[in-house]
Amino acid sequence: MRILLLGDIVGEPGRKTVLSYLPRVRDQYDFVIVNGENSAGGFGITPEITQSFLDSGVDVITSGNHIWKKDSIFPILSSPGSVVLRPANYFPDKPGTGVVTLNVGGTSVQVINLQGKVFTDFKGDCPFKTADKILRTTEADVRIVDFHAEATSEKLALAHYVDGRVSVFVGTHTHIQTADDQVLPGGTAYLTDLGMCGSSRGVIGMDVKSSIGRFLSDRYSKLCVATGGEMINGFDVTLDEKLAVSKVRRVYEYVQSIEECS
Repeated sequence: MRILLLGDIVGEPGRKTVLSYLPRVRDQYDFVIVNGENSAGGFGITPEITQSFLDSGVDVITSGNHIWKKDSIFPILSSPGSVVLRPANYFPDKPGTGVVTLNVGGTSVQVINLQGKVFTDFKGDCPFKTADKILRTTEADVRIVDFHAEATSEKLALAHYVDGRVSVFVGTHTHIQTADDQVLPGGTAYLTDLGMCGSSRGVIGMDVKSSIGRFLSDRYSKLCVATGGEMINGFDVTLDEKLAVSKVRRVYEYVQSIEECS
């Protein structure tokens, strides 16, 4: 089984990049996951964008702290068997679920979405205890975790905590791909952060001028999505016939020039 995980999709440049990239590679993979929480103007995701990803061959869409930015996605989050996830450790009053299990050619594949607490204002449940509960109370042949977190230490610690109990563990949220792709001692494929899909000419996918303005002024200012130099960031994991990790590879590719956003 071969699995593709793509990092945070940022705005229209990120969407166009992914939608132009996937048709070229989709038949090489058995399962595709993308993090879509920044795909609508840099903040949130809409039903229309969701459908475009699913139509392109995406199996599951994970998210993080920005999933609540577009109210229109709430009914999809709450629909039975939804493949659009919000972190499982949000309190139960939030719509949606953070876990989904799909049948892929007779193999049950579970995707778990979790949110980190270190260096964030997240007030939900502990990701370690939530992971424990999910792994204890559910079953699947293959388990994949997207841990949407700021701190590299928290990501690596949780990965070691579940090592051997999940097949793949990746971090998202920072939009900067890390160079530590590896297989942990217990057999879990690991990458601290997938990176992002979007413009490489900005600051984590956002316009340089507006990003610098926030730091200079030390106050909130609107961020605009950057364009140009679009790239794909992700993780390519192969499992053998016994569903053990046999190969891991970081995906880092500049795509052919696409029409830039206005």
